[in-house]
Amino acid sequence: MTQHVRIRWNTQAVEGRTRSGSARGVRLAVEHLLQVSRARVPIEEGTLERSGTATVDESSLTGAVAYDTPYAVRQHEDMTLRHDSGRSAKYLEQPLGEEAATMQQIIAAQVRRALR
Repeated sequence: MTQHVRIRWNTQAVEGRTRSGSARGVRLAVEHLLQVSRARVPIEEGTLERSGTATVDESSLTGAVAYDTPYAVRQHEDMTLRHDSGRSAKYLEQPLGEEAATMQQIIAAQVRRALR
C-alpha cells in the first residue's frame, strides 16, 4: 500500500514568524539580563540602578542593556571600589556571562512558540 503526502511550505510565513519570535525572545532576554544585573549594581542612592534600560533593535535582532549615569563606567570597571554585600563592579559583564545560556533558552522558546 502506497501513501502519498503533499506538503505546502510557505517560506515567507515561516520566516516572518521566526523573526517575530526572535524579536520577542531578544526583548525578553535583555529584560532578564537587566533584572539580574540590577541586583548587583553598586547602590548608594539607587540612581545607577534606576538608570538601567533594555533596548532591542528589531531590524538587526540585537539587544542592549545600558546604565546611564556619569559614573556608570567607573563603577563597572574599577575593581578597587568598595561595594555593599552582593553588589560589585562588573555588574553587567558578569551576569551576561552567567546568564548567556538562559538568555539563549528564552530566545529559543519564543521562536518555538511563534512557529506553533
